[in-house]
Order: sequence, then C-alpha cells, then structure tokens
Amino acid sequence: MPGYSDRDRGRDRDRDRGYGGGPPRFGGSRGGGGGGGGKFGNPGERLRKKHWNLDELPKFEKNFYQQHPDVARRSPQEVEQYRMVRTITFKGRECPNPITQFQEAAFPSYVMEVIDKQNWTEPTPIQAQGWPLALSGKDMVGIAQTGSGKTLSYLLPAIVHINHQPFLERGDGPICLVLAPTRELAQQVQQVAAEYGRASRLKSTCIYGGAPKGPQIRDLERGVEICIATPGRLIDFLEAGKTNLRRCTYLVLDEADRMLDMGFEPQIRKIVDQIRPDRQTLMWSATWPKEVRQLAEDFLKDYVQINVGALQLSANHNILQIVDVCNDGEKENKLIRLLEEIMSEKENKTIIFVETKRKCDDLTRRMRRDGWPAMGIHGDKSQQERDWVLNEFKYGKAPILIATDVASRGLGQYPA
Repeated sequence: MPGYSDRDRGRDRDRDRGYGGGPPRFGGSRGGGGGGGGKFGNPGERLRKKHWNLDELPKFEKNFYQQHPDVARRSPQEVEQYRMVRTITFKGRECPNPITQFQEAAFPSYVMEVIDKQNWTEPTPIQAQGWPLALSGKDMVGIAQTGSGKTLSYLLPAIVHINHQPFLERGDGPICLVLAPTRELAQQVQQVAAEYGRASRLKSTCIYGGAPKGPQIRDLERGVEICIATPGRLIDFLEAGKTNLRRCTYLVLDEADRMLDMGFEPQIRKIVDQIRPDRQTLMWSATWPKEVRQLAEDFLKDYVQINVGALQLSANHNILQIVDVCNDGEKENKLIRLLEEIMSEKENKTIIFVETKRKCDDLTRRMRRDGWPAMGIHGDKSQQERDWVLNEFKYGKAPILIATDVASRGLGQYPA
C-alpha cells in the first residue's frame, strides 16, 4: 500500500489561486440570496453519455492510508466505546477504525502545518471516521448535522489524492470536482480549498451562476486541480467545451439532499456520466431520504455509510434552540422584544429567516424605515449585491440579516 511522502511539497506547481435615544420601534429596501434551482428544458442535452473502457484508461492510485500504530493497537471495545460516545454508526464492509488525534491521520507535513495553526484539540466525529475511509480510496456516504466539519472531511483527503496523481497537462480538467447546491456553499468550500491547497501549490476555482463567466473560464483554461461548482453553471461549461472531466478521479457531492430538493438531479446525472466509473465518490447529506439513497446506489460502489447522530438530524444540537409558537399577528411584537434584547449588546448579530422573497423585501424595508440596521438577501439579488450584503453583515456594519431559506445555505462562514 503506498503511503505519503513530502516529495510533493517541492512540486513546481503554479501559484495558488483562491478565489477566495431608546431602541427603534417597528413599523418594514430590498434584499439578496442563494443560488440556484433546476434549469428549464433538458439540462445538458448536448452532452453525450460516455462509454468507458477501463482497460484503456490510465491507471491511478487512490489508497493512501497508513494506519497509525496507536489506532491499530486499540481493542474492539475501545473503538466501540469511542463510536458510541460520539454517536458514530456505519454500514458497509471494511470500515477502518476511527482516529482520535490529528497526528493519527498521518497526513503529510504540508497538511499538518495548516491544521496545527488552527489550535483545534481533536477531530470532529465525522472527521475521525471519515478521514481513514476517504484516504483508503473507498466510496462513502457521510450523514451528519450542519456544522460538523464535513468540508475538511473530504477536502484534506482530496489534497492528498491530487498530489499523488500526474501533473495536469494543457487542456486537462480538474482532478477533484466538488458539486454544491448553492453559490454560497461553493464559495465557502472554495475558501477552505484555497487555504489548505496553498501549502502544496494546488490551484482551485469556484464555478457558479450569477457571476461573469469570463474569469471562471480563464481559471479552467489555465488549469485547476480542484473545481467547486454548482451543477447548472458546470453543465453550461461542459456543453460549451470550456472544461472537461477526463482527469476527474475524486468526486464529491456536497449537500446531496439539498441538490435534489432544488431540482438538480438531471444535471448531476449528466455530469457524473462524464466521469470515469472507477473514480472515488464521496456523498454528503444532512438527511437520508429514499431519493438520496437511490443516488448513492447509482453512483457509488461498495460504499461505507457513516452516520453521526440520528438519520433525521439536520441541525446541530450543540446550539440552543428555542421555539416560540405564536399567531402571525403576534410575530412583530415578539420580534421587536427579541431584537431589543439581542441588540442591546454591541457585538451581537441576528439572522431572521423568512419563507418568501417578498416577505424578505417587506420586512427589510419596514425595519430600515424604523431605524434597525437590517439588510436582506434572497435569490433574486445579483451576485455583487449578495456578496456586499454578506460582508456588511460579517463585519458588523449591518448586524441584522434577513434571508430566505435558499439563501441560508453557506451562511455558516459568517459569524453571527
């Protein structure tokens, strides 16, 4: 079994590109939001399903895991206890033991140096079980709550995978493809990819709708090892011949349940048809409905499913959640009282989720009219305006953000 070495650190890769009086009363400007839903017509109709002959494809390596001696020495009882305490369960064959410390993952030094700067104490449960699986080259499904650390669960093994593949040549597409449902999530993943890829001079880019195509096309033409994309924009580029997936051997479907909810299944299937079938595929989801299960059966081979928490869990139980059931007519007064309490502390921020774009616009307009420092975000806003609003919220210039559900994915990168 091949292991890691630091031979990759000195690789002559191009430079990294990481794209990356009293309180006012209530009486209600327009907001901005998240990216995507399905396209009209037949998405990707000009893309033909490829018929692969595995005997003719270049061979590639995808198993890089070397079990740490401390992991190997743990008894089955110790492993079971670790999983039980952290509510880790799995289904499938040959699931490796979880790691308990970062050094047990045996990542190359160029990865460990970035991890060490974060001052983390130990891997999250999904990382502890997911890293050994992903580094072993196995297909896997990860079911975990939002905020579980799943992005690093697939990106760090992706970096190791890429650094053991041949260099990109002119005209090659990405080696790692991450599909995400919204531009916000795609941008969030891109920031992490840029930070960790920089240590080994890996190039990454973010492909999503609502932004000019020119810079995205230039990134792809120059060559990127990691591409994070929303399905619709990637389909456009594949149809136009602006990129290809011939070199893709590491595929990630992030928030698969969300992508299906947004109607992206036809695009996903068209995209996966363009990727060699012996790739490594990792699917991540907050829930496990039958539609996601079917996708896993179609795209993954002999996979291991990891679950952290209950299958129906989609929110982080480490966060205090208070539910106040009330009539529509009571909401405004209750919201005023909550905001008066929350905004009495200078550094506090608030996100208010609403169901519709019209509600977002109306509530933002009324709150700003009454002096509240609020801004709105929803799917009809331009990408430039959306980015501006999120930065105003991030840096506290507009500490109240009103958002639709579509805009909510990816907001985790902005501290509230």
